[in-house]
Amino acid sequence: MNQTPKLICKNVWKLYGDNPKEFLQSHNNNPNKEIIKTGGYIQAIRNASLEVYENEILVIMGLSGSGKSTLVRCMSRLVEPTIGEIFFENIDMGKLSKNELIEIRRHKMGMVFQHFALFPHRTVIENIAFPLEIQGISRRDREKSALEIIELVGLQGRENYFPKELSGGQQQRVGIGRSLAVKPELWFLDEPFSALDPLIRKEMQNEFLKIQNTLKKTIIFITHDFDEAIKLADRIIIMNEGRIVQIGSPEDLIMKPADDYVKEFTEDLPRERLLSVKSIMSNEKDLNNSTKVNEDEKIFSILEKVLSKGSVSVIDKSNNVVGSLSKETVSKFINN
Repeated sequence: MNQTPKLICKNVWKLYGDNPKEFLQSHNNNPNKEIIKTGGYIQAIRNASLEVYENEILVIMGLSGSGKSTLVRCMSRLVEPTIGEIFFENIDMGKLSKNELIEIRRHKMGMVFQHFALFPHRTVIENIAFPLEIQGISRRDREKSALEIIELVGLQGRENYFPKELSGGQQQRVGIGRSLAVKPELWFLDEPFSALDPLIRKEMQNEFLKIQNTLKKTIIFITHDFDEAIKLADRIIIMNEGRIVQIGSPEDLIMKPADDYVKEFTEDLPRERLLSVKSIMSNEKDLNNSTKVNEDEKIFSILEKVLSKGSVSVIDKSNNVVGSLSKETVSKFINN
């Protein structure tokens, strides 16, 4: 994963109430939640700092009301932070005029929400091409771009269908395609699959990963489903009452939860299906062991091999031995 930040948030707060900025300043910009509540304010985001790296999928999780959507809307200034700094490609978002913000959203950012908000009187190709129409691009050029996106999101043959003629999953593909029309540098998705039934949701997750593998966007993805987060995320943010509790890889959250709140999120998950070999392997290298497994394989997929052989060597993508995994380690992991 590229470690170059695409977006940076520094000490972002969002409070609702009378003169929240003055209230924060009067408490050194760091009141605790009891002071906030006593003051009659509603805490949406509390002192959030993070970096979003180029080409990564950063998933934001938390219970309803934890601040996920508000944080994402602050990042694009659809919601104004009370205080704090947000930088997109080294541009200070807080210093941009309304027109400059509109231009960045039109040309640099894509957004997909739970509700598709398609234009019912426009066809698939017209819906997808709409952001390009707003940019003043000619019909010929925008339809050419839209056809490329239609192929990318798997809607070939449905270019001239209207939304009412599409299934829920197909409508979501149109929404995704429309958000990609401007070739965004940063792609926001707020629970885009939560309204879909489980089979279609799984299909859309797979399609989403295919699209990301092709386009390599920087993505901020909100979900309340930990299985979905594990499947999609490079890193996960866990939020609680407006506060970022932990940021890390899925394996970090499962193996090294920051507190009981994060632990509760992960305790009922089938860890052997979610964690990779590298999360429990030893760094000791057994160069003479001919039985090898890849470090990125899920533990459940190599269980039989390890248990039957006693131990295996672990290799990386370049076939270099990077560690080993023993029967004892696997047995201890399963029984914990």
